[in-house]
Amino acid sequence: MTGTRSLRIWSKVHTWTSLISMLFLLMLCITGLPLIFHEEIEELSEQRFAAPQLPSGKPAAPVDDVVRAAQQARPGDHVLFVTWRDEQPSVVVVSMSPTPKPVRGQFYRLVIDGRTKAVLGEEQPQRGVMDIILLLHKNMLLELPGELFLGAMGLLLVVSIVSGVVVYAPFMRRLEFGTVRQRSRRLKWLDLHNLFGIVTTVWLIVVGGTGAINTLAMPMYDYWRSQELPPLLAPYRGAPVAQPSSLDQAIARVRAALPDGRLTSITMPTAENFGSPRHLVVWMKGSSALTALLNTPTLVYVDQSVPVLVPQMPWYLKLLQMSRPLHFGDYGGLPLKIVWALLDLVCIIVLITGLYLWIAKRRFGGPARARAAAEPTGTRPA
Repeated sequence: MTGTRSLRIWSKVHTWTSLISMLFLLMLCITGLPLIFHEEIEELSEQRFAAPQLPSGKPAAPVDDVVRAAQQARPGDHVLFVTWRDEQPSVVVVSMSPTPKPVRGQFYRLVIDGRTKAVLGEEQPQRGVMDIILLLHKNMLLELPGELFLGAMGLLLVVSIVSGVVVYAPFMRRLEFGTVRQRSRRLKWLDLHNLFGIVTTVWLIVVGGTGAINTLAMPMYDYWRSQELPPLLAPYRGAPVAQPSSLDQAIARVRAALPDGRLTSITMPTAENFGSPRHLVVWMKGSSALTALLNTPTLVYVDQSVPVLVPQMPWYLKLLQMSRPLHFGDYGGLPLKIVWALLDLVCIIVLITGLYLWIAKRRFGGPARARAAAEPTGTRPA
């Protein structure tokens, strides 16, 4: 009796956690499918500015000269970030804004050849289709409240999966794995729902867990800025925003402090909470497969007069940075993305069949019929 009652409780937990989160999870699966291939889609659909072919061995121009070329192209604008793209090693992207604080719709990215300092083009501050899909997947266009709500749906997904495994296990002791019974349409879809669900269990937990972690990105970074950075930056808060003496000198000092790091971007001095008014924030990442996922900030004083500061990234930010590529299958290139997409399609089937089974049970049968349907008679392997 105790086992039957426990199973009934687990069944209700599985049913209601699934129903509450189902529509949102279906939206996440549908929007997540193109996001798995976002790099490939952007290469085909968006305008990309490529550096011309030059003789091999052409050295990179000084970063200070590249930034000056950007300022000449957009005189009067403020340089906010300088970025290097892994997929375009010869290109430098200089992000600029008419105001020191970036305003939505007034954020411009100049794509510059890092060897010749030629401006290759300007990426317009408009939202493409992929940007809208990403925002729907990330926060349903509701910013932080939407992110936190979807994070809660991700946790409900994990509870739904665990409870589903508990409910599924007793019946599978009496059936061969892969069995699909043909006595009725509902029974057939029940077995397919269970089969696809158990096959994708680990993947769903990974994707649901990493998705829930990603929704906490903004609170995590805000907490880190409020707890870790104030002791380092307290003497400089409220100071006038300074102009750095040389980006190239700052890069050289950071490379001396982190010889195994690779340069990814530079945040210029700013009064905003993502930087410092008296420091360059030089972001580096490692060269190994694992450390390449971890970005490390370094603080370089604008006149190079004090040692480079390397704030320690807490464990929760390292976990966040490692979870992002895992969520979209970015670890293994196109083959892993294809696997992620197939599993995503299977997950959509699991959600739709689960909704069908709940509706069918409510319309055509109650608990007694459900128990009769679970009997392993008239079975055959799928």
